[in-house]
Parts: sequence; structure tokens; C-alpha cells
Amino acid sequence: MSNGRIQILPPEEARRIAAGEVIDRPAALIREFLDNAIDAGGSLIEVFIEGGGAKRAEVIDNGDGMSRDDLALCWETHATSKIRSLEDLNTAETLGFRGEALAAAAAVSRLEIATSTDGREAWKLEIGPGERNPAHITQSRRTKGTSVRALDLFDSIPARKRFLKRDGSEAGLCRQIFIDKALAFPAAAFRYTQDGNPKCFLPAAASKKERFAAALLQPNEEIFLHEIHTTGSGFSADIVIGGSELYRADRRQLFVFANGRRLSDFALLQALEYGTQGLFPNGTHPVGAVFIAIDPKLADFNIHPAKREARFADPGAIHHAVTSSLRDFSHRLSLSRSGAADISESIDAGNFDEKSFQHLHSGYSASSEISGGLALEALLEKAPLKTIAENAGVSFAAETAPSYGFSGGSEAPRFAGRAFGLFILMEYADRLFIIDQHAAHERLLYDRFLTGPIPKQELLVPIPFSTESNTDDRFLEEKKAELAVLAIDIERDGTSWRIEALPADWRLGDAETVRAILDLRGARENMAERWAATLSCHGAIRDGTWLDDKTAADLGREALALRDPHCPHGRPIWTEIRREALFQAVRRS
Repeated sequence: MSNGRIQILPPEEARRIAAGEVIDRPAALIREFLDNAIDAGGSLIEVFIEGGGAKRAEVIDNGDGMSRDDLALCWETHATSKIRSLEDLNTAETLGFRGEALAAAAAVSRLEIATSTDGREAWKLEIGPGERNPAHITQSRRTKGTSVRALDLFDSIPARKRFLKRDGSEAGLCRQIFIDKALAFPAAAFRYTQDGNPKCFLPAAASKKERFAAALLQPNEEIFLHEIHTTGSGFSADIVIGGSELYRADRRQLFVFANGRRLSDFALLQALEYGTQGLFPNGTHPVGAVFIAIDPKLADFNIHPAKREARFADPGAIHHAVTSSLRDFSHRLSLSRSGAADISESIDAGNFDEKSFQHLHSGYSASSEISGGLALEALLEKAPLKTIAENAGVSFAAETAPSYGFSGGSEAPRFAGRAFGLFILMEYADRLFIIDQHAAHERLLYDRFLTGPIPKQELLVPIPFSTESNTDDRFLEEKKAELAVLAIDIERDGTSWRIEALPADWRLGDAETVRAILDLRGARENMAERWAATLSCHGAIRDGTWLDDKTAADLGREALALRDPHCPHGRPIWTEIRREALFQAVRRS
């Protein structure tokens, strides 16, 4: 034995220490056991915990089950049915693949596994922490599938047990893991029981949107949830997102999944917010999730012990696809909502004729969703509109926006004041217009950027940056001339780039500037519109900015004269209250 300071740890001690990289708390047990249950094809998966999961953490499935021989090996270090060699990592489509989960659980808890491949012959394995002899296996009885139970976590390692949180907190983390897995696999039913009390049952769902609503939303919120789809080279993404009526004060209901794994990916979480920018009140956040399905050859999930992180071959392409599809969706959603209430009211009142129908047809698609989850197909079911549609001989297929230009008489709208440091009040005839000053200025700037040259400013100190992929490099090379028209001058500098000019009065920092330019990749043929939207958003007056009466009045009149009263992100610029409705609200005649 060496007398030096460096020693080789005994195998069992090394094994128990290494287990901590995989199993650091009860929730990690639930995560690993759920991964195995899903990989086994379970259609009903049940979770049971006691004492925050430290006393008992158990997952039961009705999946494929194991033979006696497989059961005897499954708890050994790096025992796995998922891969045979390093090269298999490039094609692995299962949640688990390294064979560490059961071995780690056996190193830090008492492990019991019961399994059957056919429901007739069943076997049970029991092994305690530190045991290295062959596991004790006996015949058992159970239906097809597997149950894995870990008891008394860290009892043999008191130093680790001291760092566990209170039972309630640990239970909350276990429940979150349960929700994460249920969100990613809606085709399976999931049940969660805590300390003998059933807490959550999620039946199999037809879509990710349906599962998201059942798992996280109140019953009356589901109608505000939407699902969209986007694709790219080697990947696709389903995005579940709430409309502007559905938002939260924090980001706890924002999720990113890739091939069924929840990831801590800040850039993609940002993509969910960037894509819906302007749709929600200031200081609030959207509700939703992006579910990425990617070719395993284009992603590495083996960079984190708990697989909470991944390395993508082209992260920029995924970010652009998510952001651009959400922006397009947000714009369509806002446009379709703008006339929905008036249309429905007019139909019910019998004031909707063929001329009104032609106006509706010119601006809205039958597949566009509008306020309250209503769609224009639903309006078509109203008998008067159905008759009008047949008489008009048209269908809801056009995509050009309707003209919203303010059509006042010779008397101009009158400035009536301000509200909450955000809104300009304008009065005209029997209507009071409430105008969002930031959104109005943003739209006016947007229209100007699209119709005239963008002022350019040379940088005294160029901004150097490096791209994340060859795709980004190709984009910058191919679009260099078009970017110059948008007042962005870039030059290649060996393997990196530098920005030499930007639009005048550009306000973003270096990192945000680079991201804004690379985000243009997702715009495709609409690059000028995307850039104009970015410039107008950052150049417009901010909420709380005080305007003198003349400036406010001029801005209000210009806003009401716009043909399309929506900001570039699709939010309405103004709303109105009619004199009659206001009088009714305060019961005046």
C-alpha cells in the first residue's frame, strides 16, 4: 500500500460517491425511474412517494417488463439495453442509455424491483446499499410491466441526507419531475400519489396542448391555449403557447423539451419570449412550451449527468425557427382578434350584410383563431352569416389585411388627456379613443423605416463577434448586401466577424445586437420587415414618457389615421369606448 497522500478509493466507496452525480435527491430517483418506464413503453405510469421521496420513491408501469436474467443484471453499473457502443450514442432515441440509474439507486438506497414480461411469470429483486453480492431474486406475482422502489434514501450516507430539504419541498420537486415527463409524453396516462393521498391523475391526451392544459392550467384557461408547428433541417418543433389573455408574473410555466427531455436552455426559453414580445402586459411572461424533435446525430445529451443540458449542432437554426414561427403566429392572432367582437355583435344584431361580409373576407382566414378561442369557422355557423356567405359566393381564404384607416369628417379628433403614463386619450364625435403611445409610435416608425432609407452610423469601434455554426456564417455571407441596405455593415475577419456600422441611434448592447442580426435568419424573404420591427420597437417612446399636449395630440391623430392600427408585433394600438356605452356603464341616460 502506498504511503503517499494520493490513494485509490475502494471500488464500493467510489461507486457510492459517483452515485451522487446521478442521484442527488429523491426527485432524481423519480426522474430516472420514469425515464425507464417510458422507454419500456408504459401506457399507464404511476408515481408513489413518502416522506418527500426519501422514505419511498416508487414508479410502476405496464410496459415491456424484464426477464429473470435481465433483472439480475439491470442494477449493475453501466448495465443497459439501450446501447452497445460509443457510436450508438449518435442514434440513441431513448431517455436512458448509460446504465447508471439503477446502479446509482442501489448504491444509496434499498432497491426493490418487481417485473414480468407477460403477467404470468414474475420476479422480484432486492438489494441494499453497499451490497456487492449477487442480488437476491425470488419469484413474485404481478401484471405485465415493472415496479421500481427505492427505500430509505441516503440512510447509509448521513452527510448527504442532512442536505435534503423538508419533506414538503422535496415532494414538490418530485411532483415537478412528474409533470415534466407527463408534458413530454401525452399519449401515456400518469398518476401521482403522495403519502398515500392521490394528488394528480392525467389521462392519455390527444395532443401536447391538451396535456399542458390538464397538467398546469385552470379549467377556464384552456380556451386561450394554442399549438403551432415549425420545422428545420433535421428537426421539428411543436410549440404550445398561451394567447395574450394567459400570462404569469414569472417564468415557471415556460418549458423547453428536446426528444422528450426537459432542458435548462436559456436561449430557447428566451426564444419563447422574443417570439411573443408585445403580446403580454409589461412585466409578465407567457405560458407555454417548445417540444423539439431532433435527429440524435445533431444533438449530444451526454454532457450532463442528469441530462438537463444538451449540445446542438446548430442551435441558432432552432432558435430562429421558434422565434419566427411565434412572431408570425402572434401577428396573425392579433389581426384576427381585432374585428372579432364587432363582427359577432353585428351578426347577432342583424346588421351584417354582404358588404360587411366582403370586408371580413378581405382580412381574415377561416383558420385564424380569435378572442376566447373562437374561430371564424364558428362565426360561419351563425345562420345569417352563412346565408350572406352563400350569396356573396366567397370563402375565407384571402390574407391581405383590411383597411382600418380612421374615417373622420372635417373635424379632427380632439386631444382629451392622458392615462396611467401609457395612454393618450382622443375624443371624436361620440367616441373616446384610448391609444397606447408606445405601440402607436412603434407603428409609425415601422412604416417610415419600410418606405425610406434607414439612417446609418459608422461605429468608432467595430463590434467583433463569432458565430455558433456554419449556417450562421453562410447567412451573413449571402445576406451581406441586403444587411447593408438595412444600415448594417459587417465584414469577415478570418473565422470571426465584425460590425462596422449600425442604424443611427442604435441602443442595444453588443451581445443583443449580434443576436438581433442573427435573428433575421428566421425572417427569410421578410428580412426588411423584421428589421424595421426591431428598430421601431427599440426606437419608440417608452411607457411613462411624458409628452407635451401638442406632441401627444399629433401622435394621437397620426395613430388614428393609420390603415393598420397594430404595432409590428400585432398588438392593437388603440381601443374605443362609445358615448352610449360609457353612459350605460355609469347609468346615465
